[in-house]
Amino acid sequence: MKNLMHLGTLLFFSILIFSISSCKDDDGTEEATLNLAFSGLENLGADYKYEGWLIVDGEAKTTGLFTVDDSGMMSSNSFTLNKDDVDNATTFVLTIEPSPDSDPAPSDVHILAGDFSGTTASLSVGHSAALGNDFTSATGGYILATPTNGESNDENSGVWFLDPTAGPGASLNLPTLPNGWAYEGWAVIDGTPVSTGTFTDVAAADGFDGFSGTMGGPPFPGEDFLTNAPSGLTFPTDLAGGTIVVSIEPSPDNSTAPFLLKPLVASVAATATDHTLYPMDNNASNTNPTGTASK
Repeated sequence: MKNLMHLGTLLFFSILIFSISSCKDDDGTEEATLNLAFSGLENLGADYKYEGWLIVDGEAKTTGLFTVDDSGMMSSNSFTLNKDDVDNATTFVLTIEPSPDSDPAPSDVHILAGDFSGTTASLSVGHSAALGNDFTSATGGYILATPTNGESNDENSGVWFLDPTAGPGASLNLPTLPNGWAYEGWAVIDGTPVSTGTFTDVAAADGFDGFSGTMGGPPFPGEDFLTNAPSGLTFPTDLAGGTIVVSIEPSPDNSTAPFLLKPLVASVAATATDHTLYPMDNNASNTNPTGTASK
């Protein structure tokens, strides 16, 4: 009886040891778990998803796709992966991908990244594998004016990111963005954000003039809100009392609304006058997402 009990005990521990040391998939590859946590990510809608990547010996290996709902809840935050990849990963990168996506490689839209220190990587937009800057040093200003319908006509119905005392000159001081990103100006009119156009050069015209008048605008980002008003709005308007925003948008863009990254914001005073340069506040620390990857 004692020998049978001893044999049973040995058999039990043999099974236990096997079950602990053998975390393998169906083809015998050892697996490990990667856990992700984020703050500040937004719902991308039906056409895009987030995708994580491990950088292993310079090669990007997917950790899987996930979505984020309107409350910031991830559809999945734990991913079972090849153990060698997890153990040898030096960097984690988060991208935005089209859905469905026929390209197995990462898109150019890198939003967060971080290097592993031990088993954890702290993720930021400022990492060189993401946007490469945290935008906390960005500065800017704007004027109210409507150059595309001549002087002294509805001057508070347009916003331009230029400094009239500098020649005129650029009024925005923004870092150059990596591929996959563009800046976009916005005027929030009666609670509705209306785009002034996307741009990558603060000293050149942006890519949109669909609300402007018939005359040419200055070679800087901005827009006159004179024609073709979106549903629910009336142009010309008065931007006094509204809000001016410069956002950072994925390219291609996931939405007609401003993306979560909004480094510059300004409230337009009710007494604002045209052709006066008004400063914008740096808002980057309030909108930059963060995260951790743990292995």
